[in-house]
Amino acid sequence: MGQTPYRRGRGREYYALRILRSEGWMCCRSAASHSPVDIFAGKDGEVLLVQVKGEKGRMGRGELQRFLSWVEAFNARGEIWYFTRKGVRRVDVGGSRRSEGRGDPREGSAVRF
Repeated sequence: MGQTPYRRGRGREYYALRILRSEGWMCCRSAASHSPVDIFAGKDGEVLLVQVKGEKGRMGRGELQRFLSWVEAFNARGEIWYFTRKGVRRVDVGGSRRSEGRGDPREGSAVRF
């Protein structure tokens, strides 16, 4: 039995959870299919909302706006994680305590794990 897009996406989300937990975050996965937020995380009073994408996954303007609405509602930091062959590229898209300005989701730093 081959990998369905759902199973691949779920696998990336579980991998992202392992990365966050290794960094000391308490986190959980949103099991709702196609929800604006894939992972909710908290550490030291900071809230992080993550949307996980595959290498070729892109967020349309509407999807990004819905995600940013959640980031604002939770007074959180938002990141989009792109899983590529070279590793994970984490893109800060804004919110509280952001280290960089509101970025373009297609730009960011690659992180290998």
